Amino acid sequence: MRMKRLVCLVAACATTLWSQAPGSHFDGTWTTTMSCEASTYMPAYQWTFQSTIDHGVFHGQHGEEGGPGYLVIDGPINPDGSAKLHAKGTVQAGKAGLVTQLKGNKYDYNIEAKFTDTTGTGTRDKGVGILGRPCDFTFTKKAETGAVPAGAAAQ
Repeated sequence: MRMKRLVCLVAACATTLWSQAPGSHFDGTWTTTMSCEASTYMPAYQWTFQSTIDHGVFHGQHGEEGGPGYLVIDGPINPDGSAKLHAKGTVQAGKAGLVTQLKGNKYDYNIEAKFTDTTGTGTRDKGVGILGRPCDFTFTKKAETGAVPAGAAAQ
């Protein structure tokens, strides 16, 4: 019985300590814009969606999980702002060309990114260059509500 109480106490303390762990200066709500160039079988497109960074971990999602046009991006942000994010999703629309580009098919790739306190940029890896197409990412941190803008006097 004492062992069970000890395990519960350790779990409660660990949860408390984890929830109080310091966040990253990148933490907050971000706007992510993804722009991809046209390819032989796919038109150019741009998506803008909300993302978050919590305790230095990036998470962004576009669309409904598993549906056409779904994209999820996850990954840790290093203290210097560098990141290798992982993107995976399903094709939104495509022509009957390469099988991998048909609507509903799954894909994944990495994004090399660099963040500052309020902005960031990223580029999709091109893999072997056969299937990957150029995609660029911009990240903009949203201002915290109730925050006093730099240079403004608090009242």
